[in-house]
Amino acid sequence: MTTDLYNLKNERVGTVELPERIFKIKWNPDLVHQALRTQLSNRRTKSADTKDRAEVRGGGKKPWKQKGTGRARHGSIRSPIWKGGGVTHGPIKERDYGLKINKKMRQLAIFSALSKRLKDGEIKVIESLDMQEPKTKSASKLLSGFFGKKSRLNALLVPKESNKNIYNAVRNIEGIHSLSPKSLNIYDLLKYKIILIDKDAVEVINKHYRETN
Repeated sequence: MTTDLYNLKNERVGTVELPERIFKIKWNPDLVHQALRTQLSNRRTKSADTKDRAEVRGGGKKPWKQKGTGRARHGSIRSPIWKGGGVTHGPIKERDYGLKINKKMRQLAIFSALSKRLKDGEIKVIESLDMQEPKTKSASKLLSGFFGKKSRLNALLVPKESNKNIYNAVRNIEGIHSLSPKSLNIYDLLKYKIILIDKDAVEVINKHYRETN
């Protein structure tokens, strides 16, 4: 299959071949949702933590003697029914939020997302995303030809593997993110409004994401 090839002035300059096994896959929303949910769950931080009765301070001595006071018997002020006592069934850092998805399913979800976004005109293959120096000013100038003077940018750049400068150049530009062609993930492929892929990165993607049986 072929698609249009653009320059950084958003002008059509030709066509480029795309592998059908990656860019012509049927849209599978259930699989994409599963892959996205797995990725977000695995990056979730375990910040919520409560102390049980073994972790709270105090409680070394029995509050009062067992009998003869007329009050209910208690063994420790660490008990969950006491103010300042331990928490019962609260969140703990040991909880694992991680989910699993096999490699074949994750890869197919990425292909499905790429195919859908290409079909919807939200992926454009660029003849070159090369940068000579890792400077934000240079990146802004490079992208201004494509996006014009838009106040809010929202794009994912997938440069060729040897183009290292672009990663440092765009990281301070709000709304722009660069991603290695070997590090495609479902979250970034869905997050940004438009995806710009260097034509040389297409071959890297095709070789890196080999067919799985």
